[in-house]
Amino acid sequence: MAKTIVPIGPYHPLQEEPEFFSLMVEGERVVDIDVQIGYNHRGIEKISEMKNFDQSTFAVERICGICSTSHPFAYTRAVEDIIQAEVPLRAQYIRTIIAEGERVHSHLLWLGLAGHFLGYNTVFMWAWKLREEILDVMEILSGNRNNYAMFKPGGVRRDIKAEDIPVVLKKLDSIVPTLTMIKKAVMDDPVLQARTKNVGVLTKEKAIDYCALGPTARSSGIAIDVRKDSPYEAYDKVEWDMIVLKNGDVFDKVVLRILETFESIRILRQCLKNLPGGKIDMQITDIPPGEGIGTHEAPRGESFHYVLSDGTNRPARHKIRAPTFMNMPTYKATVVGETISDAAIILAAIDPCYCCTERMAVRDTKGKMLYNGEGLVKLSQEKTEKIREKLGRC
Repeated sequence: MAKTIVPIGPYHPLQEEPEFFSLMVEGERVVDIDVQIGYNHRGIEKISEMKNFDQSTFAVERICGICSTSHPFAYTRAVEDIIQAEVPLRAQYIRTIIAEGERVHSHLLWLGLAGHFLGYNTVFMWAWKLREEILDVMEILSGNRNNYAMFKPGGVRRDIKAEDIPVVLKKLDSIVPTLTMIKKAVMDDPVLQARTKNVGVLTKEKAIDYCALGPTARSSGIAIDVRKDSPYEAYDKVEWDMIVLKNGDVFDKVVLRILETFESIRILRQCLKNLPGGKIDMQITDIPPGEGIGTHEAPRGESFHYVLSDGTNRPARHKIRAPTFMNMPTYKATVVGETISDAAIILAAIDPCYCCTERMAVRDTKGKMLYNGEGLVKLSQEKTEKIREKLGRC
């Protein structure tokens, strides 16, 4: 049978951002894929080197609009790792509240889009209507529906008012019945199950081979979650369960995110009811020379930030690894052997965020490549070594 190339992207209704996937098909069956990225690189890591430590928090918050607090969370923890500081207890609880509120809205956004891609627009409308409730909650707590601007090295920028807590708890209570209805609809609907069960299966072995993260890994039977594995902020001070499923198909990825939403609401309730008193900011003024790493379990998986300080008021180096960078390669393991009609939802099942992920190649004005990926890594390593040598002489 003759092979045909079917392109998805770089502009496609499924993809909020531009990426290019070439599917090699025989008839209706996918036999191979090729992925091309690099359409949306914005140079955030380099921009961060031109900002002071406080300003970089706002820069990394704009890496992703959906999980906009995940990168500030990891970044501020990296800066705090340099000075070996532990933020005030009240700030730890507030950070956890903002992060879990974001997880609820992110999972609901994805659930609605998944329903839309499958032609199940009832799920899309119910999920997005419900998402408005949690966005209202985030506006009450931070003043913003997205890009909350709550994080800073050493704590948080805004406190939570006591009079707002009962209002927020009431809104959270109102979310649960509708979320339960959506869960039942997803779990019981035979058409949705026909489109998602045993489709795009990522086995536990393949998930380990590809170093998958977040819901992509947990739906394949891998119990991995930074909040449990290396507890931080208030995650070891409240009760909640890590959701782990075993089939690794699109259906399990849908169900897992719904169940995680219930756990996030559980965390939110406990943090709001047990919010301790005290200050919310350490008032950090200087960052000494050194290196720090920060992690956070974002809605898609672990966000990782590395920050190098040379003793000035800005990062000397800033390296970011988003969860989609690890999860996107699993697409090759899940789509090969499937039909073209399922290729889009299999890709969507990892909840990809390409602007978090982008890497680039450098070309001159005639289109000749000056540096490929390996060349850029080598340049980065050489610069890091020069900075280390300089720090060693100081």
